Amino acid sequence: MAASMVMEATSATGVLHPYWPRNLSIPSYVANDRSMSEILVFLFSVSGVFLLVTWLVTGLKGATGRMTTWRRLAVCWLAVCGFIHGVIEGWFSLYYHIIPADQSFLSQLWKEYSKGDSRYVIADNFTVCMETVTAWIWGPFSFWAVFAFLTNKPYRFVLQLIISLGQLYGAVLYFYTEHRDGYAHSELGHPIYFWFYFVFLNMLWIVIPLLLIVDAWRQLSAAQTHSDASKAHKSKRN
Repeated sequence: MAASMVMEATSATGVLHPYWPRNLSIPSYVANDRSMSEILVFLFSVSGVFLLVTWLVTGLKGATGRMTTWRRLAVCWLAVCGFIHGVIEGWFSLYYHIIPADQSFLSQLWKEYSKGDSRYVIADNFTVCMETVTAWIWGPFSFWAVFAFLTNKPYRFVLQLIISLGQLYGAVLYFYTEHRDGYAHSELGHPIYFWFYFVFLNMLWIVIPLLLIVDAWRQLSAAQTHSDASKAHKSKRN
């Protein structure tokens, strides 16, 4: 199904592939034998399970009461980030060199996504470095943040701020580097591969981290204000 939606092109090495630019050389490329629908259903189903389980857990009454709806949604986002960063992007960081020829499910997922950004099937230096940092730092940190919110750790908003800043920085560089390349690695304007895969899915890691940065800023500022007021009060008493 997926292969039928994209015109395949012959690269300089004579290998047929669906990626842009059309003369891209991917000598080891093997076409997916799984459809786009299979791959997307897997991705969104597993992400949905993480969302649902986290939503249910955060709805339980803890020592400090129940979380607000906004806080529960923020923790659900962090749980999904842990899965996507740690598993999906972790796979890419480990196996980027064999993905074009590999038929493992996660490799096929990356070959499908690469129709929106072919930098992933040519092991572009930026994507390898960016995804490796994302997988091995922001992935574990996201799960750590989920734990911190569920157990009401005092450093939970510090983690939220650090993770969100890292995600925002990576996403901005991701878009900006491709912009400087003239959007050469995707079919510009394609409703699925460009607008959905490349733009929409990655914009989530700009919009949501921005909201969480503002949220963490407010929470930490309020805590510091309270601390300063408490110190001033003690100083006056002494």
